[in-house]
Amino acid sequence: MVTAETAVVLPVLLLVLAGAVAAVVLVGAQLRCVDAAREGARAAARGEAASVVADLAGRAGPHGAAVSAVTAGDRVRVTVSARVQPLGPLPLALTVSATATALVEPGTG
Repeated sequence: MVTAETAVVLPVLLLVLAGAVAAVVLVGAQLRCVDAAREGARAAARGEAASVVADLAGRAGPHGAAVSAVTAGDRVRVTVSARVQPLGPLPLALTVSATATALVEPGTG
């Protein structure tokens, strides 16, 4: 009887485990996007070129992350987004993104 109960419960436990692993992967990718956006915003606020900002944020973000930087007046906004497959080869893919804003430092053009 215990074997039958285990056979019924085992698929449910595997689904819960897969969901937990997917959640950890997504949270990790989200945190990398946040860090990358902050890094890019700091670089853009210092007056770095757009290619340098994209390179710094791209290296700090998840693999294949897209970086966009917009300057409006005395503020710069950097957005990093990435498409993540939390369960590896399975066809489930979600997009995570983060935005950081910084004031342009005085004396930078």
